[in-house]
Amino acid sequence: MLKKISTPKAPAAIGPYSQAVIAGDMLYASGQIPINPETGNVDAVGIEAQAEQSIKNVGEILKAAGVSYDNVVKTTCFLADIADFAAFNEVYAKYFTEKPARSCVAVKDLPKGVLCEVEVIAYLK
Repeated sequence: MLKKISTPKAPAAIGPYSQAVIAGDMLYASGQIPINPETGNVDAVGIEAQAEQSIKNVGEILKAAGVSYDNVVKTTCFLADIADFAAFNEVYAKYFTEKPARSCVAVKDLPKGVLCEVEVIAYLK
């Protein structure tokens, strides 16, 4: 049976999906974009600020599931511009200190015209 994770400290889903789902000992979190959960808007400007907000949103979902960034085994990161790769990595490295497996790709567009999106898979034990 799947358990859905939801927290008001991360942006509400903007479509027909859950913030995260637990299956067995694994948490599968939907991609987080830099929406400020307090305002519902993208307030952050620039890749560094947007990466911070996206990753903090991920952190709130992890916390709601009772785990932390250290439990993350895989991330998938989407960038609107691959030229932002180095700047994104600077922010990313502050949070994902255990260096989980990762894919990072540039995509044509992201929801709401944001510069990045981050999704994670985490182990719950």
